[in-house]
Amino acid sequence: MDRKSILITGCSSGIGLCVAEGLLRRGYRVFATARKTADLEMLAARGLESLQLDVADPESIRCTVDEVLRRTGGTLYALFNNAGYGQPGAVEDLRREVLRAQFETNVFGTVDLTNRLIPVMRAQGGGRIIINSSLLGYVSLPFRGAYNASKYALEGIADTLRLELRGSGIRVALIEPGPITSRFRANAHEMFKRHVDAEASHFRNTYRAMENRLAKPGPAAPFTLPPEAVLDKVIHILESDRPRIRYPVTFPAYLFAVLKRLLPGRTLDRVLGQVGEGENR
Repeated sequence: MDRKSILITGCSSGIGLCVAEGLLRRGYRVFATARKTADLEMLAARGLESLQLDVADPESIRCTVDEVLRRTGGTLYALFNNAGYGQPGAVEDLRREVLRAQFETNVFGTVDLTNRLIPVMRAQGGGRIIINSSLLGYVSLPFRGAYNASKYALEGIADTLRLELRGSGIRVALIEPGPITSRFRANAHEMFKRHVDAEASHFRNTYRAMENRLAKPGPAAPFTLPPEAVLDKVIHILESDRPRIRYPVTFPAYLFAVLKRLLPGRTLDRVLGQVGEGENR
């Protein structure tokens, strides 16, 4: 592996696209994936090796892994699990199939893809597995139950993998961003409209305010950073001899990590409840 290779999921925009282009400039061989043909054409035009991948589809995962390994001669230095989306809505308004879809993309697809590449990394004596989590992987906010749960699950998977892969040379790291400039809000708004019957909900008035926030142009929240802030962390994970376990990104991510450790549970609940109320006024 003279030129280190990395497979990145969810590269149509935002964090995935920024990291793919940044690592390409740094000399990595980047396999950038997306679901839609137009996005694949955009990635190819930017000089990236683009591959169609829908992480909710096991056959799509299998085909992508086979193609990457064919092109690299059976090696891969790193995997950046970035693909995912947020499903807004109160827990009581989320049907089983809506929760299942959230987990198929954010959790099950991530685990399936990772598991297919662990034997490759074992055989070559090492590698890097990076999972894009969220500050909502260690604290919860109201009306984000599906997304909170999926990110909590990824944190548990990553922590377990790290223990199981001790001595293999494979390093597992979590990135935990707060607000990052991306299409995340627009995509979340679309999922909300598609899957939640707002007018039939106890929270219909709150939902109106939430939709206004999701549709609002500009930064999602105070302390929003560009996706290059995540790129910096990915580079450190790939190039450090001893990458850290967790990489918070943005001031809110650091702040809530500290509050989680210091505050009693009920006090933290009050703080998080006030944040949620402030968002949806």
